[in-house]
Amino acid sequence: MRNEKWVKALALAACIGMFLVLLMGATVTQTESGRGCGDDWPLCNGKFVPDYTITSMIEYSHRLVSGIVGLLVLGATIATFAAVRRTGPRVYASGALFFTVLQAGLGAAQVMNPQSDAILALHFGFSLLAFTCTLLTVTSVRAYYRGERHAEAQAPIAGRYRAAVWLTTLYAYIVVYTGAYTSHTDSGGGCAGFPLCNGQLVPDALEGATAVAFTHRTAAYVLFAVVLLLALYTRRAYASYRDIYGGARWALVLVAAQVMSGALLMALMGTGSYVIATLLHTMIISVLFAVLSYLSITVWGAGRASRR
Repeated sequence: MRNEKWVKALALAACIGMFLVLLMGATVTQTESGRGCGDDWPLCNGKFVPDYTITSMIEYSHRLVSGIVGLLVLGATIATFAAVRRTGPRVYASGALFFTVLQAGLGAAQVMNPQSDAILALHFGFSLLAFTCTLLTVTSVRAYYRGERHAEAQAPIAGRYRAAVWLTTLYAYIVVYTGAYTSHTDSGGGCAGFPLCNGQLVPDALEGATAVAFTHRTAAYVLFAVVLLLALYTRRAYASYRDIYGGARWALVLVAAQVMSGALLMALMGTGSYVIATLLHTMIISVLFAVLSYLSITVWGAGRASRR
């Protein structure tokens, strides 16, 4: 019982911490604080405790929290391997540790040797994968201690449906990347207004910031349509699967909220509340991707059960 509490607590702490790291990373980007500590790492402008400036404190607090969360992820991984006798939780915990180290390394490399915007956009993507893995660790560890396994199949899970879920999750990650690239290139203002871009369905001057913003916005609209179709089909064909149907419904709610938060970004652009709207946008897409990842694993497990 004591081991169970420790493993659950560490996994949950790592998940919450990684979510906080995601938000702090987005804050660093939006406030342009990435160079707040100069080109020093892990110190800040050559000091353990930096001089107080807004940019240095934002950047250094992000580093500090990331370091603490990294230790939590390491502890959760060790605890999972020591106390959980199932492959799934161990794989998710290992993935969380791997992507945590990877995003930390990329962050350090950016400080000491600035990278291109295309590479920087991967930093958020790796952090998102780390968060998703920590969340999957939490759910799988809890299922393990409840003695749960994959539910018996009420109806066969079609291979095409499983592929559709997996491809939707992969596409969502691409949309996340386009959003991170838009943010790092400061291209959000390239498409003014909502839902049209500069008052046009397809802008005449499709170049520079407009091209970047329009690409992301179009990709987001397509993701909404895909998730909507997936949810409708899931309701018709797999409503008897509680986890699958529930996951599809949550994905639809979150993707709709993501589109609306994008509209909010446009409304607040140029105001003091823009950063807050950006954090909301980041929160929603992070949870959406995690839900789609959970759904991908659930349909894979249910598909195995249906073939028994």
